[in-house]
Amino acid sequence: MTLTTLQLSNSGQSVAFREAGKGQPVLLIHGVGMQSAAWGPQFDALSTHCRVIAVDLPGHGGSDRLPSSSQLSDFVVWLHDVVSALNLGSVAIIGHSMGALIAAGFAVEYPNETSRVALLNGVYCRDASSRAAVIKRAVDISAGRVDLETPLSRWFGDGPGDQTARAQVAVWLGSVDQEGYAVAYSAFAQGDAAYADKMSRISCPFLALTGDGDPNSTPAMSEAMVAAVQNGRAVVIQGHRHMVNLTAPDTVTEHLVEWLGQSAEERIAQ
Repeated sequence: MTLTTLQLSNSGQSVAFREAGKGQPVLLIHGVGMQSAAWGPQFDALSTHCRVIAVDLPGHGGSDRLPSSSQLSDFVVWLHDVVSALNLGSVAIIGHSMGALIAAGFAVEYPNETSRVALLNGVYCRDASSRAAVIKRAVDISAGRVDLETPLSRWFGDGPGDQTARAQVAVWLGSVDQEGYAVAYSAFAQGDAAYADKMSRISCPFLALTGDGDPNSTPAMSEAMVAAVQNGRAVVIQGHRHMVNLTAPDTVTEHLVEWLGQSAEERIAQ
């Protein structure tokens, strides 16, 4: 996956991305602290069917960071800049974690430019205790108090597949730009309800997928999002946690290929 850099026309910022394949455009957005390489298994598989673009979030990988006061809506505007600069037209968007929040916001704000949207390990309307905990983590990260062990322990189990993925994720987390990480995590902490009351606007084929062992992006959240949109489906992968695209890559890719191939009429008929 060769990394390419593009200057956005509206903001003048640089965005880094990886691209392969031909056909319908599919945009992949990773989670906070990660980079576009985290989509490796899906990138390779989907690019045999589609034109796949995996972007580095602002302040991650090779992309310029957003200002320190940025909220989720600013990341959604940034994504629209990316879609416009790449001249993608109507695009299928797959987001993981923070990327899922951005993808949902884009589908709400730009329905005519969203052909379908998939949220992997998406967060939706946290309860009070979970919200307080994630906001505290955002404050700690902004103050330079970064604890990598806690999220890694939460995201991965003890199996060999989990441990292999954990080692790679630890490298990405350990190399992320700390200011960019802090900006994105703050938006992530505050963003779970940003578009919650507008989800009913999403009428394109919608997939919410998570692991049954994910304590923060729970199966109940996926079900709630599906209930809120017009044309959704929830999938729960048994025996997996937050980095399900890396720990169950084949299963996740199979669901994504099916979702990409079905029309809205076929999805409604299920």
